[in-house]
Amino acid sequence: MARGSDVLTLLIPTGGWVIAGDDYEGITFIEANPISKAQFEAGFAQYDAWKTEQDAKASADKAALLAKLGITADEAKLLLS
Repeated sequence: MARGSDVLTLLIPTGGWVIAGDDYEGITFIEANPISKAQFEAGFAQYDAWKTEQDAKASADKAALLAKLGITADEAKLLLS
């Protein structure tokens, strides 16, 4: 579940905002162009979809690397411990 700060980081990655809590009313836009409440609320679904995509890509990259090395995840853990 996305937090308000996650959503703002996705929508306004350059910063310029502060948030207290996870509600739109808790946002203070300091050096960023304000977004609307609707954009902020829609950002929760956007973040969740983006995060799912990033996690799937990381998992696929890990599996490809393990396959390239010819080892299992358990064997990789042993090497790194």
